[in-house]
Amino acid sequence: MTAAEDNIQASGDSIQYVTVVIGGQLFGLPISQVHDVFVPDSVTRVPLSAPEVAGVLNLRGRIVTAINMRRRLHLPPLEDEQMMAVGIEYKNESYGLVIDSVGEVLTLPTDNAEPNPTNLDKRWAEIAGGVHRLDGQLMVILDVDRLLGSMFTEPVAA
Repeated sequence: MTAAEDNIQASGDSIQYVTVVIGGQLFGLPISQVHDVFVPDSVTRVPLSAPEVAGVLNLRGRIVTAINMRRRLHLPPLEDEQMMAVGIEYKNESYGLVIDSVGEVLTLPTDNAEPNPTNLDKRWAEIAGGVHRLDGQLMVILDVDRLLGSMFTEPVAA
């Protein structure tokens, strides 16, 4: 870490992101929301679940709902790739976001985050809480409330 990064981290004006790639796009999840990065052994399909729900899996004794992020973003499935997942918690439930690959942890200044650009792909904008412009690349900040809230807020029939 450089001296400038040390100063940013020390002043509390930065946030750390776990970076992931989905469909060639770089996304960042605030590290405070990430509990695990893992390779799922097997996923059990759940009948009548939302199309984005890949199924459930057992992660160290916990039942975790696996969300296929490619399906959530209306992207074609990957062929013959090993599944990677990022474990998060949302409203006291455990979820595994199935992604293409996991990158590094980035520490970025909070004031460098920008609102979603108007030309951001609408699939990404639906789940984005802003963006960071990196050297030649745009990192979309994943907003877990937007991502999971819209999937699980449909009314239940009485």
